[in-house]
Amino acid sequence: MKFILPKSKFFPPAELAEPEGVVLFGGRLTPEWLIDAYAHGIFPWPIFDGTDIVVWWSPDPRAIFELDGFHVSRRLERTCRSGKFEVTCNHDFAGVIHACATTADRKHNTWLTPKMIAAYQRLHDLGHAHSVEAWHEGRLVGGTYGVAIGGLFAGESMFHRQRDASKVALVHLVDHLRARGYTLFDIQQLTPHTESLGAVEIPRSEYLARLADALQRRVAFGRELARNDSRG
Repeated sequence: MKFILPKSKFFPPAELAEPEGVVLFGGRLTPEWLIDAYAHGIFPWPIFDGTDIVVWWSPDPRAIFELDGFHVSRRLERTCRSGKFEVTCNHDFAGVIHACATTADRKHNTWLTPKMIAAYQRLHDLGHAHSVEAWHEGRLVGGTYGVAIGGLFAGESMFHRQRDASKVALVHLVDHLRARGYTLFDIQQLTPHTESLGAVEIPRSEYLARLADALQRRVAFGRELARNDSRG
């Protein structure tokens, strides 16, 4: 069998995943493991409560946002233009990831365990994970975060405390990724919410081929959001 990506240091090829998408049980949540995973179309998602076992996945099909196919409704466009929310990047990564784990009904019901949070915080400290925050009257009310490698941005989670706050953060993120030259926005699995924003599913083989291309792109996330002037 011919594999699309170079051999991983830690994982079997994504093409050999179990039918439900499992690639590996165990391993470590270190930056080296995480970066190697994302560079091979694999991500961690713990499923066993009360254990330290990490499960690594590469589902087929794979959900993505096509950067040119992201759907912004007229109402959401008006909200973005209104200036109701101030949007920043990397101003409060810890606040975003903790909110993703605890907002609404997620507390005690989330895959973002303390060890997962610590692992992504370490990636952020090393410049590989990034957050986009939405603020209202100085309060963090929405946001999203993910991992960037080459031209890949792997979105992990988002949250909101006010209506549309996470969507506004996502709109700014998509604008930013386009402007910076990213080619692949991975969101792992399709949900009704992301589908309403234009997310689609593609075969894993296509995802891996697009990932191989994205990893060759010399792009960087940067320290500030690239603004879309048409949205104010």
